[in-house]
Amino acid sequence: MFNIIGPMHSITGISMSTTSNPAPRALLSVFDKSGIVEFATSLSKLGFQLVSTGGTARTLRAAGLEVIGVSDVTGHPEIFDGRVKSLHPAIHGPLLARLESEEDRKGLDELGYPPIQIVACNLYPFSSAAAQEPPLEDSALLEMIDIGGPTMVRASAKNHRNIIIACNPQRYDEIVSALQASKSAESVGIDLRRSLALDAFEHTAAYDAAIADELHARWIGRPEKSDDMRIQISRLPATLLASAVKTHALRYGENSHQAAAMYTDPREFGKHSTLVTAHVEGEKDMSYNNYSDADATLRLCRALSTDEWPDTPHACVIVKHNNPCGAALGATQKEAYEAALASDPESAFGSIICFNEPLEVDTAQAMEGLFIEVLMAPAYEERAKHIVMQKKNRRILTIESPNNRLASLERILVRKPIEGGWLVQTEEAPVIDWEKAKVVTKKAPSESEIASMKFAVRVCEQVKSNAIVMVQGTATVGIGPGQTSRVEAVRIAARRAGERAEGCVLASDAFFPFKDGLEQAANAGASAIVQPGGSIRDDEVIDAANQKGISMLFTGHRLFRH
Repeated sequence: MFNIIGPMHSITGISMSTTSNPAPRALLSVFDKSGIVEFATSLSKLGFQLVSTGGTARTLRAAGLEVIGVSDVTGHPEIFDGRVKSLHPAIHGPLLARLESEEDRKGLDELGYPPIQIVACNLYPFSSAAAQEPPLEDSALLEMIDIGGPTMVRASAKNHRNIIIACNPQRYDEIVSALQASKSAESVGIDLRRSLALDAFEHTAAYDAAIADELHARWIGRPEKSDDMRIQISRLPATLLASAVKTHALRYGENSHQAAAMYTDPREFGKHSTLVTAHVEGEKDMSYNNYSDADATLRLCRALSTDEWPDTPHACVIVKHNNPCGAALGATQKEAYEAALASDPESAFGSIICFNEPLEVDTAQAMEGLFIEVLMAPAYEERAKHIVMQKKNRRILTIESPNNRLASLERILVRKPIEGGWLVQTEEAPVIDWEKAKVVTKKAPSESEIASMKFAVRVCEQVKSNAIVMVQGTATVGIGPGQTSRVEAVRIAARRAGERAEGCVLASDAFFPFKDGLEQAANAGASAIVQPGGSIRDDEVIDAANQKGISMLFTGHRLFRH
């Protein structure tokens, strides 16, 4: 046992004479009881009286520890089925007393409240309760909103110069070591106290964000869950809240002078169906750029993983620097891969590849000679994985999916940082009513060309603007991404397509502002064009198409990606 209350407060240097020397107290009230018995045992050996509530007290007593109940401290029983138990001056007086203040210390003595120097508290698992299936009734969910816990945590963190607050069980051993080394609780350094207090404020902030997010979804509705834009707008939250947990640091950001880390939405813990929770294998860690490119790859592969093309169910997407360089559907996986690679084999060097179904052996063999940074699939045939991992520095990600097939792309809410704030919008795969799409040229596209248009539009939506995509069947043959000039995007796509541009279907993410882009497409060999329309020069562009003898469809649906 060591002297926990001494004549000096080492953090402030202010004298702390006391009229009495009661044993200091540790208040323990946790939902997550990991390590709490060991922590409490160590504190007891160091001379702390243990004060506890409900289930935590029962756990500690069952381990043979002597525990003072909170009701014994407050002189008041728990009420309303435990809704009120720690909200009392006998608890919060010691938590908030400034021991460097003569007046506060005198007040504690007069009230007969022994000081509390350590608090271990974590909160009801609201997020887990909110994620239950079937969903809990509102009344049951509201009972999972902790009141006393956050109050204790915040009070202790506010008064961290006098209270050591532990809300993360993984830090119990660190606290015990600091107490053992310091010989008195007051001598535990301010750096550790601040670190623990920051943990505590982050803990309660994330908790409040989870509550607000879930209740907004229940009472107002999620913007992405409505097809009506007016309703989507009305459901956008008045306050944008974000809570994510740093799961690991990355080597660096986009460049070596930039710091970076991976953060995960707590709602995704325990899942493996998203990129951030995917199972990663390989000798080399994933980088910031790897994850960024993998996100673009997975997003497009999900957009193509639908039932719209039953004869070609296999999808393959190849991405480099956030832009697709090849995408294809095939009757077999190998066929889809070879068609996607043929779109731009030069750019595919050092790319990221995603398949919508488990990787097969013959596909893995076809990829043996290609330098791939990252490979993604919902699963891998055992021999296929062995073949792929023969190459050094390859990473493979498993995106676990129902029935081993990537789920299709759903409408989501996305946010983009800008200086001083955020932009927020809904995002989804193109929702085009093809029955209402207008043939604006004398020549109408054939059924096969319309099928190619549907594929081309899906790909085009995932390419940075200005974007042009040339396809043959359900495979890209030329992609012109991210240009400041639409006609230049056409030139790039045509150059990459070469002879395969002849008879291709071309998709543009926005209207042609002048007829030169269309003329360039026609000269390259495009036979049909799908675009949103809406330019003040649409008539000129339509006339040019008629003169070139190509068909053109207006969707009325712009596909910018900035």
